[in-house]
Amino acid sequence: MNELEEGTRLALDFDKLTAVAETGSRVVPVVLQDADDRAVLFIGYANDEALKATLDEGIAVLWSTSRNELWRKGATSGDVLRLVEVRVNCEQNSLLYLVRRSTGGACHTHLPSGESRPTCYYRTLADGTTLRPATD
Repeated sequence: MNELEEGTRLALDFDKLTAVAETGSRVVPVVLQDADDRAVLFIGYANDEALKATLDEGIAVLWSTSRNELWRKGATSGDVLRLVEVRVNCEQNSLLYLVRRSTGGACHTHLPSGESRPTCYYRTLADGTTLRPATD
């Protein structure tokens, strides 16, 4: 079991944005949200190339900050996110991709059944240090 992804101990990565900034990558955060039920699926990043590809291809394309390359969500998992709309926040420093899932999944982690989880937000903060499964 991967403790970070499946465990119950809180281990937030407060250094993520610092690490991204240190690479010099010119990116903005992207919230990916289901266009129908409004569930937040996950947070990613886009640079100008990823945004252009998203608009051209009609699917969620992000910039992988860990691999420093374009990431077409679903290219390997099959969990493609079809683009419905792109929204820009008031300060123009983040994006919201409203998407429709091609399968039930959006997360790279899996349910006990082996299917991709529908969202990356599948745990709840029970107290200051403990996580528990979300009930919805």
